[in-house]
Amino acid sequence: MKTAGKIIAFVLGLCLLYGCGKTEPNTASSSPSPSSAASAVTFTDDLGVQVTVDHPKKTAVLSASYADAWQLAGGTVAAYTDDAKGTITIKDDMLNLGKLNTPNVESMIADKIDFVVLSGAISEHVKLRSTLESAGIKTAYFKVETFEDYAKMMKTLTDITGRADLYKKNVSDLQAEIQKQTARADGSHPTVLFLRAYSTGVKAKGSDSMTGKMLKDLGCVNIADQKGSLLDNLSMEAIVAADPDFIFVTTMGESQKAALGMVDQLLTSNPAWSGLTAVKEKHYYVLPKELFHLKPNKRWGESYQILADDLYGKK
Repeated sequence: MKTAGKIIAFVLGLCLLYGCGKTEPNTASSSPSPSSAASAVTFTDDLGVQVTVDHPKKTAVLSASYADAWQLAGGTVAAYTDDAKGTITIKDDMLNLGKLNTPNVESMIADKIDFVVLSGAISEHVKLRSTLESAGIKTAYFKVETFEDYAKMMKTLTDITGRADLYKKNVSDLQAEIQKQTARADGSHPTVLFLRAYSTGVKAKGSDSMTGKMLKDLGCVNIADQKGSLLDNLSMEAIVAADPDFIFVTTMGESQKAALGMVDQLLTSNPAWSGLTAVKEKHYYVLPKELFHLKPNKRWGESYQILADDLYGKK
């Protein structure tokens, strides 16, 4: 019996040492997804503030174009402002925060939003930072006027979501499209006037504006850059004196009809308008708002192509 007991004890010891009936771990279920594998991301936003974001669970985006960009980066929009309607698909479980300039902060706090993307170019947004941060909500501010600005923002957003593949799709691949269009510039350096119209006025915009930068990339000379007074005081006399080769206009606000009505009231109804080179040669173009006032995002290549076609002829 003693011998049998020793044998049993020996066998039990082997089981403990080597693991009788040992089950292999489920390695497939332990592999993290690209987004969950991403670590906390630290970056400096466009207001110069260092921000650290660590896997946000509920994100509010207070701009239509930025909400679109967040989705293009693989993020989920939990809360949005009214202007996003028509730009992103609105779902029942998404929180409406009201107007772009006056988003509902109390609703964000109550809904346990933990990350907010805002515009550094909107003063009302800038004022919200201390309130949101005091409530424990991370904030990041962006200023996007050019494709380069968009690319920088998308790098940050895709770093947060862990989706480098979407940076390639929605940024890197677009660069090739844009370069193809800018290569169409023929060295003629056409002069241009770019106008932004709204229901109460019309302003000339220089090369530091979104569309102005695209025109510059396409080899144009903006008369508002040469005649700085046009930026502050748009006059028919100054336009006639510069006599641009091309005139482009885009609208802002809810009513394109009202904005173009203001263009007619201030400019096109003037008898001198018909004598402009751009008008006589049918080089006056109204540009689509969604590509030349709102940020084009994944459609930057399309925006450049429209301008290149107008300037150098369709291919």
